[in-house]
Amino acid sequence: MAFNINQFRAQMVGDGARPNLFEVRMNFPEFAGNAASTPFTFMCKTTAIPASTIGQVEVQYFGRTLKFAGNRPSFPDLQLTIINDEDFIVRTAFQKWLNNINSHAANLQSPPAALGLGYKRDASVVQFAKNGRELKTYQFIGCFPTELGEIALDWGSNDAIEEYSVTLSYQWWEATDGSTDRTAVPDRQE
Repeated sequence: MAFNINQFRAQMVGDGARPNLFEVRMNFPEFAGNAASTPFTFMCKTTAIPASTIGQVEVQYFGRTLKFAGNRPSFPDLQLTIINDEDFIVRTAFQKWLNNINSHAANLQSPPAALGLGYKRDASVVQFAKNGRELKTYQFIGCFPTELGEIALDWGSNDAIEEYSVTLSYQWWEATDGSTDRTAVPDRQE
């Protein structure tokens, strides 16, 4: 096939999806401060659309290795980078969430975290088109934080805003085409 720029241009629907047109939605558990859900959507600076893998089963047959589809392995953690504001509302919510899962001193889970879905919440990553339409939504089922990253402090860091990382573990993810629902995802039973 000869080089043809017009054929390439014809395949670039909407000039291509952009990595900076996204938002992350999640409701925090009440005990963590559900009021942090709205600021979180604005403060979540980076994340990733998840990879998708299937394990494989290898069977030996007369010196040959045959490969068959296996099961889905465990899903990798969801990594977030959060911008910190002077209210510390989102960071405090994550600190409370982690402390209710397992407290620092007593090494106990709080009663509210132990009930029902307790400490797990669903989250979603929404990819937008340049006109604001939702293109694709990735829903992460049964999320909970496993790590709240440090905030580096430095007297020489002028003209900078604090950031920190959050690691969320989850059960699995599902992808859907865009929708018009702009509310946080409802939590579901596993």
